[in-house]
Amino acid sequence: MSKDLFLPHIRNIEGYIPGEQPRAGEYIKLNTNENPYPPSPNVIVAVRNACNSQLRRYPDPDAYSVVVRLSKLFGISENQIVVGNGSDELLNVALRCFAGTGQRVALPFPTYPYYQKLIELQNAVAQRFDLDENFSIPEDFPPTDANLSLLANPNSPTGTAIDSRSVGRMATQTQGVLLVDEAYVDFSDVGCIDLIEHHSNLLVLRTMSKSFSLAAMRIGFCFGHPDLISGLRKVIDHYNVNALSQIAASTALDEIDYMKSNVVRIRATRERLEKALKALGFYVWDSNANFVLARIESPPAAELHRILKERCILVRYFNEVRLENCLRISVGTDIENDRLIKELTDII
Repeated sequence: MSKDLFLPHIRNIEGYIPGEQPRAGEYIKLNTNENPYPPSPNVIVAVRNACNSQLRRYPDPDAYSVVVRLSKLFGISENQIVVGNGSDELLNVALRCFAGTGQRVALPFPTYPYYQKLIELQNAVAQRFDLDENFSIPEDFPPTDANLSLLANPNSPTGTAIDSRSVGRMATQTQGVLLVDEAYVDFSDVGCIDLIEHHSNLLVLRTMSKSFSLAAMRIGFCFGHPDLISGLRKVIDHYNVNALSQIAASTALDEIDYMKSNVVRIRATRERLEKALKALGFYVWDSNANFVLARIESPPAAELHRILKERCILVRYFNEVRLENCLRISVGTDIENDRLIKELTDII
């Protein structure tokens, strides 16, 4: 192309690289934090039954069947909820609403790498706050004057978490918007949706990709003060959540106990995985998510990642500062984790 047609800040973006999704071969996938168990059988039946002539119609633009269930589940008003095409869409919308060219977006580091791409898309400025040696959040986060502050709680890729009291303090500390991304909260004992009643600058995101086993359906929620939610609705794409996803979400929300039973299994397996990795010489941070972050000095984590892939086991390796000796390992089934430990034992 003889002429560069892209905006300068778009041209310079490197782009976010998601976890590998193999297109061929049989792999044990422990790299993208997917739930190892299927969704409720009733969800599958409901989606299958919905594949009929009504697919010719547009979906409900407000995803009302989902909103009304969330309102009842969390005891908040319907005008405090918006549904998105995954929580990533809602993150994108939030950045478009609150951070423009040259404006600051505060975030801890390390955290979910996709935040950085969204900041760059807006031509905004990332203000990073380094976590300490134990990946705890520094007291000066968030800054008073940032337009937007992003907090993954539990954090990825570390699995660490803070309590709702600390989140409340942070919302009071900043004059801008504090967005708390609770993608993994169902695997923890934290959660701060109740704080939106007390902090008009707080947004809380959740997703059905992890605990509800619906990553393929792309369903996310955002909770906040009615004025914030109303503003987000102006920016979000119309018909953004397809009809099948709305049916899957509504059915899954009617069966919360099914989700919770899988969470109990995953938390038990997570504890077992942490102990097995520590026995092999890894340092493992206490996790509040459906994955663990494990550090080892030798053999190099990058080499372990490569050899495991050759043996058809995928884990996540981040070639970044402070994470170069770490592997992030999703919690699989007991059988999958046993295979991982067996291979790691052989390699080490």
